[in-house]
Amino acid sequence: MSARKIIIDTDPGQDDAVAILLALASPDEIEVLGLTAVAGNVPLPLTSKNARIICELAGRPEIPVHAGCDTPLARPLVTAEHVHGKTGLDGPDLPDPEGDLTPGHAVDFIIDTLRAHPPGSVTLCPLGPLTNIATAFRDAPDVIARVREVVLMGGACFEGGNITPSAEFNIYVDPEAANIVFRSGAPLTVMPLDVTHKALVTKPRNDAFRALGTPVGIAVAEMTDFFERFDKEKYGSAGAPLHDPCVTAYLIRPDLFRGRHINVEIETRSDLTLGMTVADWWRVTGRAPNATFMGDIDADGFFTLLTERLARL
Repeated sequence: MSARKIIIDTDPGQDDAVAILLALASPDEIEVLGLTAVAGNVPLPLTSKNARIICELAGRPEIPVHAGCDTPLARPLVTAEHVHGKTGLDGPDLPDPEGDLTPGHAVDFIIDTLRAHPPGSVTLCPLGPLTNIATAFRDAPDVIARVREVVLMGGACFEGGNITPSAEFNIYVDPEAANIVFRSGAPLTVMPLDVTHKALVTKPRNDAFRALGTPVGIAVAEMTDFFERFDKEKYGSAGAPLHDPCVTAYLIRPDLFRGRHINVEIETRSDLTLGMTVADWWRVTGRAPNATFMGDIDADGFFTLLTERLARL
């Protein structure tokens, strides 16, 4: 079976970095066509820089990295330095990238790539706000039917929100963009907080990363050392959740995840619940399903996969 062609749309972020590393460590299952950077965890100049840093850390400097949208569609940018640090990749001491950004806007790269490949052959993997993906769908609606699947990290149901009481960060930053994507008709698979909060980097799991003894293993352990302080204090959990690697893990081992095909709508008007993913988990609305919304993960299997793949880099 041939490797799955993907575009990773990202706002690195330590957990984005781990998701990218997992994809690049899995060439038999995943072919990364390129990375598209979006403003989110930190502003666009940093997310586009961080994406190049991670490709070079993985020994894959040839991966194209395109800078995309620097603000949400209709709102001021909200960032998360309080979680990820001022660079977005605080923790390890990583060198600046040697390579330059690939010329061309990220949205154009997404559109051109979908048009250049056979329909149903390219998967989009958004790890941050959905601004780039929504802009591509809005500006070139013909590409929607060409998408194999959109596998994204975002939203929540029973877990509530992590940036407001009701909203998860990626959706909250650009709810209008999320609304476009969730109503697009493209096949959607969603990794919400309900799943990612079960993928906790406990001390033994982080020790396993560090014990790899490689630049990648040590960097991942140091990233987690940094950002887990926020989650431990906020949630009282045993470690930091690795949100975004759930996306790439799903492409490799979908059997690690369980969910339901349900209707998910995005709240764009309420002051109290802006950015909420209104997930009809119990199918009470009668609205047509539009997303496979994951609800559980085999966390031990997830970390076994992650550690084994990171050891390859």
